[in-house]
Amino acid sequence: MTSRNVSKTVVKRLPVYLRILDNLILRDVEIVSSRELSMESGFSAEQIRKDLAYFGAFGTRGTGYNTAYLRDKLLKIIGLDQKTKVIVIGAGHLGTALTRYNAVKNLYIDIVAVFDRDRRVVGQQIGHIRVLPFEKAPEIIRKHQVKVALITVPETSAQKVVDEITRHGITAILNFAPAKLHVPEDVHIQNSDLTIDLQSLIYYSTAEKERLSRLQKENEESKTQKQKILKID
Repeated sequence: MTSRNVSKTVVKRLPVYLRILDNLILRDVEIVSSRELSMESGFSAEQIRKDLAYFGAFGTRGTGYNTAYLRDKLLKIIGLDQKTKVIVIGAGHLGTALTRYNAVKNLYIDIVAVFDRDRRVVGQQIGHIRVLPFEKAPEIIRKHQVKVALITVPETSAQKVVDEITRHGITAILNFAPAKLHVPEDVHIQNSDLTIDLQSLIYYSTAEKERLSRLQKENEESKTQKQKILKID
């Protein structure tokens, strides 16, 4: 594997390739080309070849990639060749939904515990997982050597939660709280703001020409109004 630093954008594309390979293997597809991966992923064939080349030569020119072999390599590169132990902090609607889905659908992770500060929630079951009081998080992190956490707590308590879990060994965090959190240099944090994602998506829900035409009209009206004010002055 190359010693060059791999960009975050490359790392984020690797699970996309892995998901495609999982589906191809289920369909008994043994060989896949970069062009076919491009059609499935939406990334260019050149980009895919470049991404994979960061980590080695996995394909055969003119033939493509053996799906099982490439999947095995990607699992090792990402670190999914063994189940990754994960904790979820926040057992509200989002935390519960993420726990239920990943406990059943995500074959690569093992959710070992869910925590919450709300005593009304503590003790409830999410599938086979019982919600524990947040005070037990350091003990569970150390006992199971957990490195990854999902945060679905309110903005006001997110930083305190992060400070506590990173102090006890968490090094990778997927944060769903709408807050900019500060972590030690050796901790990686990835933010997922569902509200912003939805608002960004809305941009594509209206006709672009109609939207731009409306903005242009508003700008012209504003310009005319300013000119009238200047004449009055």
